[in-house]
Amino acid sequence: MVDSAKEAAHRAASDAEQIAWVDEQDNPLGALVRADLRERGLIGRGTYIMLFNSAGELCVHRRTLSKAIYPGYWDVAAGGMVLADESYAESAARELEEELGVSGVELTAHDHFFFEDTGNRLWCSAFSAVWDGPLVLQPEEVLEARFLPIDEVLREIDEKPYCPDSLAALKRYLRARGGDVAKEL
Repeated sequence: MVDSAKEAAHRAASDAEQIAWVDEQDNPLGALVRADLRERGLIGRGTYIMLFNSAGELCVHRRTLSKAIYPGYWDVAAGGMVLADESYAESAARELEEELGVSGVELTAHDHFFFEDTGNRLWCSAFSAVWDGPLVLQPEEVLEARFLPIDEVLREIDEKPYCPDSLAALKRYLRARGGDVAKEL
């Protein structure tokens, strides 16, 4: 377990990162410090990587309590903000490796959409990957992780707090595949 001082230091470093700043059509406007982007209600870019195992189970993980947005919430996707000098795909690969220790996997792009919630305005790109190896969690960002069947994930979202932005990505992913389970989200 990570001590609170280390989590706080990680959060401060994260808040100081230069994030891609975009307009309502996802056109680049420059770079802003993450905390400024959030505080000013401006639009950034985010990636969501739904990690499945070969049995079709989805990796869900719980965010640390020091996260600026949705602290302690469960998440159906690895991911995060796109840095100023990154593409969506580069960000997705970096975030998957940082948060869950998964690298060298093929990322499949699925969707590009706008998401808005209190304190969170993003152009989002959703990806998926398949991984049967071990997970190596980043303790400053991830408390725990496990693979679950999709129907179990869908039951859990009514019982536990899940991040609404990654749920939007999952819902769109399931709808695109014609899954009736997407109606339950």
